Amino acid sequence: MKAAARAAGEDVIDFGMGNPDLSSPSHVVEKLVEVVQNPKTHRYSVSKGIAGLRKANSEYYGRRFNVEIDPETETIVTLGSKEGFANLAMAITSPGDVVLVPNPSYPIHAYGFIIAGGALRHIPVGLNIDLREHLERAVKHSVPPPLALVLNFPSNPTAQVVGLNFYKEVVEFCKEHGIYILSDLAYAEIYFDGEPPPSILEVPGAKDIAVEFTSLSKTYSMPGWRIGFATGNKKLVGALARIKSYLDYGAFTPIQVAAAAALNGPQNCINENRNIYKKRRDVLIDGFHRSGWEISAPHATMFAWAPVPEPFRELGSLEFSKLLLKEAQVAVSPGIGFGEYGEGFVRVALVENEQRIMQAARNIKRFLSQSSIIIEDFHKQAEKN
Repeated sequence: MKAAARAAGEDVIDFGMGNPDLSSPSHVVEKLVEVVQNPKTHRYSVSKGIAGLRKANSEYYGRRFNVEIDPETETIVTLGSKEGFANLAMAITSPGDVVLVPNPSYPIHAYGFIIAGGALRHIPVGLNIDLREHLERAVKHSVPPPLALVLNFPSNPTAQVVGLNFYKEVVEFCKEHGIYILSDLAYAEIYFDGEPPPSILEVPGAKDIAVEFTSLSKTYSMPGWRIGFATGNKKLVGALARIKSYLDYGAFTPIQVAAAAALNGPQNCINENRNIYKKRRDVLIDGFHRSGWEISAPHATMFAWAPVPEPFRELGSLEFSKLLLKEAQVAVSPGIGFGEYGEGFVRVALVENEQRIMQAARNIKRFLSQSSIIIEDFHKQAEKN
């Protein structure tokens, strides 16, 4: 629908995909250009990542989380965190293995294991939901016992954050029940209020069962570069390294060298990006409030998790998203796309500038003011079909 609207000349304000629109750091781009001039870097790379990049990630964990990481055995470079997650699922899952996956969640958290033949048990997540209670219930009623638990905080899509005490409790519980933990920390550096999000690897003994996925995509606004990491438990990192050795030769070497420059170089770009997202968040929350759409301000991530406005709630998140695109030229992601517990919400990505956000708010105000007419027309059209 979005593509068709644009082809028809409509000006769609797109909050749908979490695709950063900010520029990659100039010193990183310059390093890429420099290294790509050397023909020796055009050959096959290393499937687990070049040593310099693995070392750079280990040092990042040291200075950011005070966690010591062995660059040889406890971290591996991935083609973005998504690829790493899917391939680790493939490496450790046998048909019928039970995996505990949050719901709603980023789709690869579930589909990585579905593709590998695993069976899912969904754990509801969100505000006012006791995740520990649902986790205990899931383990009690899972046959066979769960192989792994997926965590994602700060969360995509809900933007929920947790503290280190939460991770301590979960690590203790999973150790007791022999469950691996796969933690997605892609939004570690996009936070606005309170303490910086912790790493699960800060918990003493977490590396016995946990591996964590991080990415340069959001932190340095490098989504198209496809560089991420899996870090933590040696056995899981080793399993991922083995399957990747069959599937790929690693990212293009100049990209890996430039990625190391991102981690090792000046970090002011992170603060600059964070401030831009915070300003966009504030403009969006205020503007949508004035339009009649109340949304809680996210404490982290580049997303807002927005309840479907009351007049449209009966239609569901998918139909609401279609109407919003058709009538207001504003694109969002329907919550049902992130799992059944995402119904009743839509995800709004902070990937448009402040002027475009304000324009979207004006469009939405007009859209909401006409809600009764739009809903009546929707039902009439449904009856015809």
